Formats: sequence, structure tokens, C-alpha cells
Amino acid sequence: MASLKDQLGGLVYSTEHGDTCPDCRRPLAECACAEQAERARLAELDGIVRIRRETSGRKGKGVTTLEGIPLPAGELKALAKTLKKRCGTGGAVKEGVVEIQGDHRELLKGELEKRGYRVRLAGG
Repeated sequence: MASLKDQLGGLVYSTEHGDTCPDCRRPLAECACAEQAERARLAELDGIVRIRRETSGRKGKGVTTLEGIPLPAGELKALAKTLKKRCGTGGAVKEGVVEIQGDHRELLKGELEKRGYRVRLAGG
């Protein structure tokens, strides 16, 4: 394991090429860390979309979460936007998980099955 000095002592800006990535130490224009992370996320998926209702940490307010949608980040945001419009509510995309406010499990299940995804209702 690297020492604390090595972990915190990296170059973050250079007058030669501007900001640098803290992970690979390359200029941000040449950095491919985000693309590699996205490819790794997509490789881990099993092809089943899991829909669950969550209330923990939300002060009792329920949200419907969709995990395992095998789409890149840009297309995932577009899909989330259409699903939010279909439900008539708000939501967000966080780390590959689509969150839609309210309990819309059955509506989302039908909508995703129309689009050709394998869907499972998970959790309570």
C-alpha cells in the first residue's frame, strides 16, 4: 500500500497541459478513466433489470430504483428521462442506477418489457 504522502502528493495542475487526472496522472483531455469505469460497469451486468422500492435514508419518501440496465451513461439518461415523463414524476441517475420518485413498479415493469428488457421486481 502506498504511503499517505504518495497518495496525496500527486500533480493536479500543470501550466503545460492544464488539469490532470488524479488516478492516471494524465491530462484530462487524454484521460480514459471514466470510459474504463463505464465499460467495467457494463461488463458486470447480467442482463436482468431489477426494480425495487426504497425508502431507507429518504425520510419515509419512497423511490423506485432501476438497476442493471445495460446501457451506456448517455443512453441511460435519455431512457430515464422518458421513464420519468411516463410516470409524471422526477428522479435522477446515480452511478448507473435510475431513481424515480414514488412507487411506479408495475408501470415501469410494463414499459421496460415493451422495450425488450428482462425485468424482475426485487425487494419490498
